Amino acid sequence: MTTAKRWILKHRPHGEIAPGDLELVEEPIRDLADGEVLVRNIYLSLDPTNRIWMSDQDQYLPPVQIGETMRGGGIGVVERSRSDNFKQGDVVNPGLAGWSTHTIANGATVSSVPSIPGVPLTAFMSVLGATGLTGWFGMIDIGKPQAGETVVVSAAAGAVGSIAGQLAKLRGARVIGIAGGKAKCDWLTAGLGFDGAIDYKNEDVGAALDRLCPNGVDVNFENVGGEIMDAVFSRMNNFGRMVLCGMISTYNKDGVPAGPTDFSRILMHRLMVKGFIIIDYLHRAPEALAELGPLVASGQLKWKAHVEDGLENAVVALGRLFTGDHDGKLMIRVSPEP
Repeated sequence: MTTAKRWILKHRPHGEIAPGDLELVEEPIRDLADGEVLVRNIYLSLDPTNRIWMSDQDQYLPPVQIGETMRGGGIGVVERSRSDNFKQGDVVNPGLAGWSTHTIANGATVSSVPSIPGVPLTAFMSVLGATGLTGWFGMIDIGKPQAGETVVVSAAAGAVGSIAGQLAKLRGARVIGIAGGKAKCDWLTAGLGFDGAIDYKNEDVGAALDRLCPNGVDVNFENVGGEIMDAVFSRMNNFGRMVLCGMISTYNKDGVPAGPTDFSRILMHRLMVKGFIIIDYLHRAPEALAELGPLVASGQLKWKAHVEDGLENAVVALGRLFTGDHDGKLMIRVSPEP
């Protein structure tokens, strides 16, 4: 193939992503320089942070600039190589490459994807990739759940939340998940062994927290923000820990997101509130994978992958993150696995 397709940012969205905010273009693939590899992308990760990168708000990485390829992570197979480290057919992670059919990357920034018998390639886009690392470092390194403590996870049926909650259960904590819809809540309790689930779409979150967490909340793994975050925050115990992983309910809204309504609770109850971004922990990935790998291989840690086909469907598929219309880690299959 001599051409590649890629999504470029045309306009910064205001509110929800609108038609025309991104554009799919096709162009020739240039020749490789010494040390470079050409990767045919297989899977593309779709994440809430994609929406943040489209904006020019204060954020942890530079915003995607107008006219640039939309940023995203993925896995692919080497089609051509001028790097001594990789050969044709190697399955690799090219890093934060982009929403494209092909990626040209410096071999020094590319990493190999291992092959584990019985573990599908999609696992390395989810539970054994950035998703699993996010759940592990957020819950274990920051939340530090103890046996008998009460842990509340929002967006608990999502890719990160479901991993984080299971890890807390393995430490002996009581885990309550917040999710949207009966099916997701049933999966949390019957499928993952959570001690309770709250359907935020069909019940009052505060009243449900009072019922399921009568002794308060010790750890909050927060993915949603807004009113749900405030409901959990207002029920946190002395020395509670809030792990602020995401605030997806605010990403399509203009303006500065609201914080907790009773900020003094942090002082009065000696709470720790810590935001974290997984890129700060990537150098410690072996710590997390040492536990996650065996748990996945043995089937103790459960996870789901929601795969949509076709790079051309990436923008529409991304919207599923904000409606909850997906089941597990959301990704695009850009091309067939080798």
